[in-house]
Amino acid sequence: MASTGDSAADGAGGGVRRRRVEPSGTETTSAGDKDGVDRAEDTEGKKLRALQPGTYWLTRVVLLRAVAFIYFVAFAIAYNQNKQLIGIGMANMVIMATLWVLYHSLVNLPDLSAGWESQLLETGFLAIFLCPVLSLSQMPRRCPPSLICMWTFRWLIVRIMLGAGLIKIRGDKCWRDLTCMDFHYETQPVPNPMSYYLHRTPWWFHRFETLANHCIELIVPFFTFMGRRMCMVNGVLQILFQVVLIISGNLSFLNWLTIVPSLACFDDASLAFLFGSRAKKTVLEIQEEAATGRTLQPSKGMLIRRVVNVSLGILIGFLSVPVVTNLLSSRQVMNTSFDPLRIVNTYGAFGSITKERTEVIIQGTLASDPKDPGAVWEEYQFLCKPGDIYRRPCVISPYHYRLDWLMWFAAFQTYEQNEWVIHIAGRLLSNDSTVLSLMDHNPFQGRATPRWVRGEHYIYRFSRPGSSSAAQGKWWLRKRIGPYFPPVDLEGLRGYFQSRDWSILDSFQGHSI
Repeated sequence: MASTGDSAADGAGGGVRRRRVEPSGTETTSAGDKDGVDRAEDTEGKKLRALQPGTYWLTRVVLLRAVAFIYFVAFAIAYNQNKQLIGIGMANMVIMATLWVLYHSLVNLPDLSAGWESQLLETGFLAIFLCPVLSLSQMPRRCPPSLICMWTFRWLIVRIMLGAGLIKIRGDKCWRDLTCMDFHYETQPVPNPMSYYLHRTPWWFHRFETLANHCIELIVPFFTFMGRRMCMVNGVLQILFQVVLIISGNLSFLNWLTIVPSLACFDDASLAFLFGSRAKKTVLEIQEEAATGRTLQPSKGMLIRRVVNVSLGILIGFLSVPVVTNLLSSRQVMNTSFDPLRIVNTYGAFGSITKERTEVIIQGTLASDPKDPGAVWEEYQFLCKPGDIYRRPCVISPYHYRLDWLMWFAAFQTYEQNEWVIHIAGRLLSNDSTVLSLMDHNPFQGRATPRWVRGEHYIYRFSRPGSSSAAQGKWWLRKRIGPYFPPVDLEGLRGYFQSRDWSILDSFQGHSI
């Protein structure tokens, strides 16, 4: 029989824990319904009591670490491919703000900005207000995480998913007749090896995928507003959805980034399993202090922080008006900013699906006459995009090869719409090391500079697993469409470059366009 002394208050919220003695003499502990309870032992071997729901100290740590990881990847991509020397640091609010400003200036470069980079800017902006001020402590008592900040992250994931879902329903017909996944794995920007096999799954599985996509993007986000448990369900489903996308393709750090605001759907009680006993003990002490009224008296800095957080909520609400209007509009646009700082944006992805994969294959020759039937044209290979039909699709996520991605867009347009392709051709004609560093194979390495460069247009299709082509090691089958851009040489490009104010003289004199 349990005595009255065997019952104890269980932290803030008044939950009761009871211990009873089993016939064997062992004690068992029961507790009320608490989601995310973690009962790891501390260093002294004593069991920690369950963390109470409703606080976000551990959530803040997870969120900021996730943001730091994504920014690290984004700056690594920019440093390696944009040739810009930048520093990285995430220790506190000042450094986070600096990174946000630096990256904002970076992604405004022409032909380099993508929808996920506006999303990164907004995520980084929100993270500024989540960071402790002038403290390196994970859980500074005088800088508690703001519930308003958590809701701004939740609002972000809601807008991301609704934007993506609505643009699909209003866009390509294949999303409405559930056939888009018949094409997506093969025609997405940069497939990976799993794309090869998923493309050949049965038709009914593709229908299921498309229907599940609509459910997760159009219905599940509303779980955010249905209480703690349903909000957590939304977080779990959104994270699992992004993991599936990561496994099935190379979409840069987009899916990893979309996981970040989903983390705000969880509180300390649900994330406690990620931390050791010391961090959980600290949170438990904070919760007990709050339950007994022993919290710190608000300092001037804490009061200012509260005002800033409330102001943030008002600002996000105000800037969300045109975003919500866009979501409700039949003329919805995706990946658009309605304010110059890109603080609150509208998002979307794959509103239309290409039904056939085309590729631009860049070739060079040492022949003096490009029309000579005996001219040998040799192919340049990019780091990841399809080219050599025997090369296995790559796995690079969350990293990203910008030039490969841009070549995907160029392939279903014309070179007149993508003049930068001719700029690339000019650099290859001069064996420019900057451009060649973004490629996997230079057929003229250690040889003479090519005399001519051209672009050929091909249709690419996955080979069928188990077929004779696959047995020969072919991942792809291809068929030539025709020329993408005609053979060009440096002399012939002189006028073209000068008319666009490109540094053609440097390319002839110093082999650097």
